[in-house]
Amino acid sequence: MSERLDVRKTYKLFAGGEFVRSESGRSYRAEGSNVPRASRKDLRDAVRVARGAFPGWSRRTAMNRGQVLYRVAEMLDARRAQFTALLGGGRPAGREVDAAVDALVWYAGLSDKLTQLLGTVNPVAGPYFNFTVPEPTGVVGVVAPDEPALLGLVRGLAPVLCAGCTAVVLTSGPRPLAALCLGEVLATSDVPAGVANLLSGHRSELLPWLAAHRDVNAIDAAGCTPEELTAVEEAAAANVKRIERADGTDPSPWRAAAFMELKTIWHPVGV
Repeated sequence: MSERLDVRKTYKLFAGGEFVRSESGRSYRAEGSNVPRASRKDLRDAVRVARGAFPGWSRRTAMNRGQVLYRVAEMLDARRAQFTALLGGGRPAGREVDAAVDALVWYAGLSDKLTQLLGTVNPVAGPYFNFTVPEPTGVVGVVAPDEPALLGLVRGLAPVLCAGCTAVVLTSGPRPLAALCLGEVLATSDVPAGVANLLSGHRSELLPWLAAHRDVNAIDAAGCTPEELTAVEEAAAANVKRIERADGTDPSPWRAAAFMELKTIWHPVGV
């Protein structure tokens, strides 16, 4: 019997809950593989499905969103060996996968506590109750750092989903394979279609359009260089888009709070 040939993996974008090729058919070489190179149209399509998924995801109970995030952590942990190999193998890669799983579990537990942390009952001089409650801001663009390829993406994506927002993620350019395989984890983790969308490609091509898109409400610019951050802020100024760049690396409730709006409600006493 002849030796069996290896079945080489075909990497695809993850958008709208489906694995799709770039509409342009382009690809580029990264980590020894052909990787789909997303186009501006792919970006617009991802924003469109993220906007469509936002009402359903934001209306889910916080506890349910936490359960979904915990399921993502379970599925990632079950494929630990695969992701460790994708990240180069060895203890550093294993620690990165473990940290990504831990971050997902942490934000899963935070989901149903955000209202208590961020909301309040305000004292007012009148016969009214005055409440402040947090609400998701909408569609968030996440610019993942080049390193660490998997953990950096999870640190950006998990708080966005925890907050009840939907995400369009630009993966690491030179190391996109772990991020694209994370789409397989999301697809088997009860994450509704369109809630998380992963695009690989040249950041110089995609980032200006993400920053200027009027249906994107905020951007996590953690992966931007100082030059890219300046360009993003200039492009976002035209539509008053929120730009956040987290300084810390540990999970924090403020990373989720950055993508929430505070709504104040007045209610007459006794009604």
